[in-house]
Amino acid sequence: QVQLVESGGGLVQAGGSLTLTCVDSGRAFSRRAMGWLRQAPGKEREFVAAIAWNGGRTTYADSVKGRFTISRDNAKNTVYLQMSSLKPEDTAVYYCAARKTPAVGVRAAEYDYWGQGTQVTVSS
Repeated sequence: QVQLVESGGGLVQAGGSLTLTCVDSGRAFSRRAMGWLRQAPGKEREFVAAIAWNGGRTTYADSVKGRFTISRDNAKNTVYLQMSSLKPEDTAVYYCAARKTPAVGVRAAEYDYWGQGTQVTVSS
């Protein structure tokens, strides 16, 4: 059973930083690729960042490249999303997601398990 629990969202001013954390209660975390996706009001869920099972490969949406960093600690069953230089357009519910496979995914449809989401609001 995979249960993903996100934390770390909140309200921040433009230009500020936040770090999101996702803990996986399952036993196969170290074999799964993980990702962060987000959904703004009235918009479809979109890919933000992903990391392979061993952290050896990461990939980012163009809109966050250079500002966000995804990382993982397999000993703690945890994946992180460090967000800096935040913009109002980054406002969304951020979801942690896991794949059944070790390779990264860049589409929401490629993910098999989802957290409940955490709200990030960036004020101008």
